[in-house]
Amino acid sequence: MARRTILAIDQGTTSTRAMVFDGAGRPIGRAQKELPQIFPRPGWVEHDPEEIWRAALEVCRGAVADARLTPADVEAIGITNQRETTLLWERSTGRAIHNAIVWQDRRTADHCDRLRAAGHAPMVQRKTGLLIDPYFSATKLAWLLDNVAGARARAERGELAFGTIDCFLLWRLTGGKRHATDATNAARTMLFDIHRQNWDDELLSLFEVPRALLPQVLDCAGDFGATDARLLGRSLPIAGVAGDQQAATIGQTCLEPGMIKSTYGTGCFALLNTGPSAITSTNRLLTTIAYRLGGQTTYALEGSIFVAGAAIQWLRDGLKLIERAGDSEALAQRSTGAGPEGTGVYLVPAFTGLGAPYWDARARGAIVGLTRDTGIADIVRAGLEAVCYQTRDLMGAMTADGAAAPTALRVDGGMVANDWAMQFLADILGLPVDRPVVTETTALGAAYLAGLTTGLFASLDALNKLWQAERKFHHAMSAAERDARYRGWLAAVGRVRTQQ
Repeated sequence: MARRTILAIDQGTTSTRAMVFDGAGRPIGRAQKELPQIFPRPGWVEHDPEEIWRAALEVCRGAVADARLTPADVEAIGITNQRETTLLWERSTGRAIHNAIVWQDRRTADHCDRLRAAGHAPMVQRKTGLLIDPYFSATKLAWLLDNVAGARARAERGELAFGTIDCFLLWRLTGGKRHATDATNAARTMLFDIHRQNWDDELLSLFEVPRALLPQVLDCAGDFGATDARLLGRSLPIAGVAGDQQAATIGQTCLEPGMIKSTYGTGCFALLNTGPSAITSTNRLLTTIAYRLGGQTTYALEGSIFVAGAAIQWLRDGLKLIERAGDSEALAQRSTGAGPEGTGVYLVPAFTGLGAPYWDARARGAIVGLTRDTGIADIVRAGLEAVCYQTRDLMGAMTADGAAAPTALRVDGGMVANDWAMQFLADILGLPVDRPVVTETTALGAAYLAGLTTGLFASLDALNKLWQAERKFHHAMSAAERDARYRGWLAAVGRVRTQQ
């Protein structure tokens, strides 16, 4: 008798993975493959779409095999993805006409400057909830149309299709039968009106994007088509899609207004559920769609940090200060770090600019406070601390926007395995930090969405009952020390900012 399981594809910035979950939300199989980054010029970041596609198929097959299942045991597929990363492909062949331009890419900074100078920012924020920034898809798409030979003419003739990674994978998995995305991914393009829930003509005109390029926008849980039977052994329904941070919000069951989660992967992303109300930030946060189910939209305030785990990756691969990311915990414990008076070593990882609440595309990274006795342990600790300080930046902006102070922060992502970092996070926030039993909440959220469609999970209330805490970190640092250390961080950030 076939088992009832869900296969989740989690296509991220630095890896592609797949996981199989059972009806209790437990992971029973997994496979993962690293994704190489392509850096054509300083500030440019690309991915090879064919590498993503090959890896997606490989890890899907690997995860099912790891679970010791057959395709007959898989009820449906859920997809979650790195958001904003932009692709254009041929409708006739499915072949991308250029590498994917990654969300971290800053090549369109000048374009964004011109748009802001021309006074378009208020309209864009009013409709999309976003700030004009190279982070989002619209200016990346405009760059492809203007810089790939013949792309604009082909787009206007309807020969090309645009999509984020979820959309590209959906097209490939269904053999080109479905050109669709979900509301959370559409909301990150800077082309979608999150209030009216449709592609917006004024935005399309501003960014010079032909409507013929755009996918259909669906709820996060629903019928996204079915896979070509030749790919995975049988045709499987694709029943849930959400951008990675929204999927993590669902995986963390932050399903009530006031609940907040923060994901620590390549970047760091904090989402605060605001329910049916789309709160406009006055502190440079993003208003975004948390999820759309049954035609009903739930909104969130989001703070986006471009570099979190990527800072530790840089310490490992760039500076070669550590051999493995896990080594950072022991090193941090050996260092005293920045002093309680706010002096000492601070690492500001603005490698691709600063995200929320600064939104400074031209800021660049720095290590400040170096002295003759500064060692490797101090720099590594400063890299971990930077992620926590940036989270405090986001929490402060949310409070300033009128959000109620949360009672706890739910955390997930690769970095949360580091006990030292999670304790420092609780200390610098002055807030309990909850780490769940299942920390792969991005993939879990995609599985939940697909399972809601098929009936494997009965309701959102049923999902709430599945969440369990593995450990709660309580703050122990005094308020005076917490604030002094944070003042040192703000001073260090002030040294790299180009926009005050």
